Amino acid sequence: MSSDLEPAPAAAPALPQEAMPRLLAIMARLRDPAQGCPWDREQSFASIAPYTIEEAYEVADAIDRGALGDLRDELGDLLLQVVFHAQMADEAGHFTFRDVVNSISNKMINRHPHVFGQDRIDSAAAQTKAWEEHKAAERAAAATGRGDVASVLDGVALGLPALLRSEKLQKRAARIGFQWPDAAPALVKIDEELSEIKDEIKSGSDPERIGDEVGDLLFACVALARALDVDPEAALRTANAKFERRFRRVEQLAPSGAPLAELEGFWRQAKIEEKQ
Repeated sequence: MSSDLEPAPAAAPALPQEAMPRLLAIMARLRDPAQGCPWDREQSFASIAPYTIEEAYEVADAIDRGALGDLRDELGDLLLQVVFHAQMADEAGHFTFRDVVNSISNKMINRHPHVFGQDRIDSAAAQTKAWEEHKAAERAAAATGRGDVASVLDGVALGLPALLRSEKLQKRAARIGFQWPDAAPALVKIDEELSEIKDEIKSGSDPERIGDEVGDLLFACVALARALDVDPEAALRTANAKFERRFRRVEQLAPSGAPLAELEGFWRQAKIEEKQ
């Protein structure tokens, strides 16, 4: 039969045994145009980016839960994302995984002259200050290279979650003194933003204008959290967990189709039970 004359498919090369070369070889094989995985082959930087963000959050979740076994696995998933992006960049001739490793290695050495050079830093606070100075110098050099005017807001990624990005923007502005001295002005600002939302609602404004004012309110709440030395992201995560706990209890207590007033009663009961 003719099929007997067809050459057998080439055997896949053995994978290395060393941990990092093994992972790189696995990723290269998954992306192989002839023998790779169809799903992995069709991915791009843009299509993989949401998974990269998701894996970073799953790492944070494992840390929050104190689940070290899960943390090991989630760190592996996150590392795979780095390898995936590096493999795609290598295929396109942009850079390799080795370039990625060398880039971060050089950055760590340059930002720690007290460890790898002759500088002396005697406290964590001094190190934080020096770290920020190095980062500022790098941002200024990057802006000059682009022909732009450097700003303290340079480098705050657009892809960050909005709450986290607003906090980072405010922290950057605070470096040149643009922040309130305590919580009192932030509270005044929150009252002001609430009044503006009420005015927009009364005047029948379109959703875009109301949404703009709601955004201002949320931004002011971040400023309040910073003034009180509260991590807004952590505070909201705690509030989310609290809501989830209590609402699950409401689901247990409420009959199907219960009206809102009754649901609110069960909500109050769930709150009381938590405090007992």
